[in-house]
Amino acid sequence: MLVQPKSLAAQVEHILRKRLREGVYPPGARMPSESELAAEFGVSRATVRTVLAKLAAHGLVLRRQGDGTYVNERLSQSSAHFGNLWDFNCLIESSGFAATIRLLKREIRAASEEEARALALRPGAGLLFLQRLFLADGKPVILADNVFPLTLFRVPPEAVDGTRPIRQLLREFAGREISFAITEIHAVPAPQEAAAFLRRELGAAMLRLKMSFYGKDSTPLVMGQSYFDDQVLHLSLVQAW
Repeated sequence: MLVQPKSLAAQVEHILRKRLREGVYPPGARMPSESELAAEFGVSRATVRTVLAKLAAHGLVLRRQGDGTYVNERLSQSSAHFGNLWDFNCLIESSGFAATIRLLKREIRAASEEEARALALRPGAGLLFLQRLFLADGKPVILADNVFPLTLFRVPPEAVDGTRPIRQLLREFAGREISFAITEIHAVPAPQEAAAFLRRELGAAMLRLKMSFYGKDSTPLVMGQSYFDDQVLHLSLVQAW
């Protein structure tokens, strides 16, 4: 089957959504005019108008007749939106904390049957395992274990900087972008390792997130699980209808 390239409108929408996600246009801010955006992207005002109308329909921006387009300031009341929920650095920072990542463990090991199946690899294929601790203002809040296919990286595994956010890590060391993630969320008693690193009582309730990240064409990139202390980070989500 032939795959058609993205339309101009789809490309403009992708860029504007990325800017909204990264705070280039913060909540409540007035966005550039249709004419300014059309000139910047080299497209017609009609194309820009179509894109802004779609963003407005999703609740991301507000169109004010005769005044322009504004980023919906209600977005500032949420801790997670635009797909940044599982970018833990973004989640921590949007909750008002300084985010840091501490690399706890780096291993090269063979894929289990479950990992090979999830990552579309043969059993026993080489994986890079990273265990990382995410901190909010220096307090441990998330313990994350992730495995990456060794063939994914353009550099030796020891050169992969495990203190980078996962989106940046994949972009810099593998040249790959995350398109979507599938996450299973369960409330569980804290196991010994998670309780120790997150400074919680053994068996205390916390969230376990089992995640798989995918690139273009649904290519599996990363899988793993994380333990999340919601006593510090409180989730509130924006969902567009």
